[in-house]
This record gives sequence, C-alpha cells and structure tokens, in this order.
Amino acid sequence: MIAQRQMPPLTPAQIVAELDRYIIGQERAKRAVAIALRNRWRRQNLPPELRDEVAPKNIIMIGPTGVGKTEIARRLAKLAQAPFLKVEASKYTEVGYVGRDVESMIRDLTELAVNMVKAEMSEAVRGRAEQLAEERLLDLLLPRRMREPFQSETLEEVSPEASRQATREKLRQQLKAGRLDERLIELEVQAQVTPIVEIFSGQGMEEMGIHLKEMLSGMLPGKTKKRKVKIAEAKRILAQEEAQKLIDMDEVVSQAIHRVENSGLVFLDELDKIAGREAGHGPDVSREGVQRDLLPIVEGSTVTTRYGMVRTDHVLFIAAGAFHVAKPSDLIPELQGRFPIRVELDPLTKEDFIRILTEPQNALIKQYVELLKTEGVSLHVTRDAIDAVAEMATRVNQRAESIGARRLYTIMEKLLEEISFAAPEMPGKELTVDAGYVQARLADLVKDEDLSRYIL
Repeated sequence: MIAQRQMPPLTPAQIVAELDRYIIGQERAKRAVAIALRNRWRRQNLPPELRDEVAPKNIIMIGPTGVGKTEIARRLAKLAQAPFLKVEASKYTEVGYVGRDVESMIRDLTELAVNMVKAEMSEAVRGRAEQLAEERLLDLLLPRRMREPFQSETLEEVSPEASRQATREKLRQQLKAGRLDERLIELEVQAQVTPIVEIFSGQGMEEMGIHLKEMLSGMLPGKTKKRKVKIAEAKRILAQEEAQKLIDMDEVVSQAIHRVENSGLVFLDELDKIAGREAGHGPDVSREGVQRDLLPIVEGSTVTTRYGMVRTDHVLFIAAGAFHVAKPSDLIPELQGRFPIRVELDPLTKEDFIRILTEPQNALIKQYVELLKTEGVSLHVTRDAIDAVAEMATRVNQRAESIGARRLYTIMEKLLEEISFAAPEMPGKELTVDAGYVQARLADLVKDEDLSRYIL
C-alpha cells in the first residue's frame, strides 16, 4: 500500500510568495486564497469530532477578464497538489434541459483524482514494471524454440538451455544499450473500445451512462489486437501494462475519493453569467435553476460517480466573474451564503503590464526570447520597447473592451510576427527590438480605432 502524499504545510506568506512568482499584483486575492488553502491543512489536523464540522470558506473573485483570476486558482491547485477542475458555470443547464448537469463537475473531478493517484503509484512501481517488461520483451525476442539468428557458435558444446540463457543475456545487454531500439516486433495489445453508452454521457443521462457502462464492461470480453512497433516503443507499452498489474485499483480509487472529499478544488468561472433572477422567457430562463442545482453541491451532498459515492462537504469552490451587469447580490440568497469571502481584483495599469512582461517566471518576453532561441536567433527587447508595448496595451484596453493582460498577447504576437516568420532563415542572428521598431510596427494600428478593435 502506497501512502497518500500529504499537502505541504506552506504558510499563507509562503503561498503568497509562490503566487508572486507568476502573478503580478492582486494582493488581496492572493491573501484570501492563501488563507483558504492553509485552512484545509489546519482542518485535517483537527480532532476527528471537530474536523467534519469545519466547512470550507468558498471564495468569489470579482474582476474584469485578464486580471489573473484563473491563474490564481490554477497556481493554487499546483501548490496544494490537489485535484483541480476549472469549469464555466454557463456550460451547465437546469436538470430537465438538454446539456450537462452540475453533478458532472464532481464526476470529472473524481476522474482527475483517479488519474493523479494512478500516475503517482505508476511512478512508485516504475522500476519493477520496467524489469518485468524487459523479461516479456526477451521472451518475445527469444521464444523457447531457438531461431537461427541467435544460435550460439558453441551450441553443440553446451546444453540447449545453457546456450539459450547465454543468448538471452547477450540480448539483454543489447536491449539495455539501445542497440535494438529500431527493430520491429509484433505485440498483442488491448484494443481501445468506446461503449455506445458514452455517446449519451454528458447529455443529461450521465448517471444512467455510468451504470450501463459498469454493467457492460463486466459482460463484454476485452479485445486485443496485434501491432508491429519498434522495440523502444514496445518497452514503453509493456512497462505500462506491467505497472497496471502492480497497482491496486481499489487502493487508487479509495485514495482518489479521499483526496476529492478533503482537498478537491473547483474553479467555477463565469458565475456572473448565471446570476440574476428569472426574467421571463428565452435562453436565460434556466439561470436560477442552475443556481438551485449548484446549491446542494456547494453546500455539501453526495454525488454518484463510476468509482462510488463522493461527498462534496469539504470541496473548496472558488468562483469568479466580471459582474459588469449582474452583481453577486443577484445570486439566490442561499448560494450567496455559501460564498462568504468576496475579493475584488484590481484593473491592470501600465506599470502592471511592464511587470507582467518582465518579472514573472513565465514572463511573456522570456517566452518569446526562448522560443526564438530554438531557431538560433538571439532576441533582445529594450526597456523603452517594453514601455511602448505596455502603453499601447493600456490605450487599446481603454478604447476598446478591456481584456486585461490578454491584450499583451495580441500586441506581442503582432509585433514579432515578421521575426517569428523569418526566424528559420536567420540562424545565428542577433535582433534588437526597441521603441522605434514598436512604433513602426504598431503605431498606425493603435491610432486607427477601427483597425485596433479588429486586430489588437
């Protein structure tokens, strides 16, 4: 049995410091999610009789698009090493309508957790799995009846079994050295079959699909097919098969459900799209219905999944939305009460854009420099060029609809379009992008409001 990996006990200050490596500004939001994450670790260290009484403090992040809401949730999930699912509230429909029901998010989260635990256990048994795969590969290369290419020169001097073992060891050494990697071999592998019930899953028939799939999987025999693959690929396939045999799937499922129930994290985007009361007829008629369906999931209920029953009492929900038209107070009161923490994110300024371009570990300028380095091109972007790009992004966001930091992506892509296109023909060249180049490439687009609306 493999012990469950524990969440690292990062302090709120350490969590904020980690988020600062990738996200500029938004200190209030970072502090709120850091406390929520630390509280999960605190809850797991409480006495059992009190542990179940502590409910997660769900959060609503309010702010325009492109200011870091999704990135905060995504980075938080990595820090927590927890099952994480990002969904859009607008994709769900009220039960009775065609579309996905809200319980499917817990099924998807459980599936992710199972895959996460399975990957960890596969890594733990990888060494043993590779050894077993090597033995199977040698059996395929050297069956019990010896073939001409592998017959020893001294076969008549020794027993057939000793000769076979000597040949097997020679093959083993060649296999480990990679000298046989390009040779083709025929493998018998499991054929991937999609049951017809999966066609109906996700269309308001998920629970029925789960039960049908489980029933049919026990009735239908597994199919195999023969494939010719290179030995390098065969090693990987056989190692995966052996790892699957070594893993206890009951233990995988047990740990996965425990993780979902105690550290699962759902990022519910576009919550503002389902805010608002029933206004009459038309496509928005089910918005309040979706809220009412969402309420028991957030409050805590039991959801049927293909792996068993999953309780949602301690799943942490972080919701987000621009709330330009609707307000959090337009949500039904019961749902409002399940999101006690409200955090407003700040709009991004020119100074924020400059920092986003240069400071984070995954800064946009660094990305383009490294991408072009793969073509042998050295790109240098001057400070005045960065200022000019930030200024243009700010102006376009003010004139057109603001899309926050995503505006930097469109501007940088347009700015470096010619260089990216010609880079394969310029190995060894050093290129400098300065403010003059930025003005020459983008000034006319920024000045023309009609063009900037469509292109930038």
